[in-house]
Amino acid sequence: MCLNRRVFAYAKSIYDIEIQFFTQQGVEYLLIDLDNTLDSYRLYYPTLRAINYINSLIDAGIKPIIVSNNRGKRVKTYSNFLQIDCISQAMKPFPKKIIEYLKANDISHDKVMIIGDQLMTDVGAANAANIRVVLTDKIVSEDQWTTRFNRLFDRPLRKRMEKQGKLPNWRTLYGKS
Repeated sequence: MCLNRRVFAYAKSIYDIEIQFFTQQGVEYLLIDLDNTLDSYRLYYPTLRAINYINSLIDAGIKPIIVSNNRGKRVKTYSNFLQIDCISQAMKPFPKKIIEYLKANDISHDKVMIIGDQLMTDVGAANAANIRVVLTDKIVSEDQWTTRFNRLFDRPLRKRMEKQGKLPNWRTLYGKS
């Protein structure tokens, strides 16, 4: 897994990112991690906040796609409620399922961005697939047990990357300070 590439941007939360950021970056497809990026891992249905954000993306001409390592039933229930595509059991950081989805739908990598809360899975998959990425913090305090394990590696890596200036804030890249 390659984490030494520059993370495209960092945001406290997906909900802090203005939709214009994505359109200005030429993003037509936004691959969104579900658990702790968009909503809690416990939810089968999206919160009103998630629904509104997804609808704002769609209104701006951006196709949101849920990409989750979680099991199919929950991810499909969640994404079907939003009426958007999903890639469940994505096996991030391995890029195979993401690349297969892009290829099957004739989507160019330069029109795609991934957003997620984990260096080990989301950023790893984005880098391996050569896709731009925005790293966020987790939005709820609880994690699944597998994620808790990943965070043991995630925390020190984030601190080091932040010290090295490798986590540029999306607002800085967008031209707002």
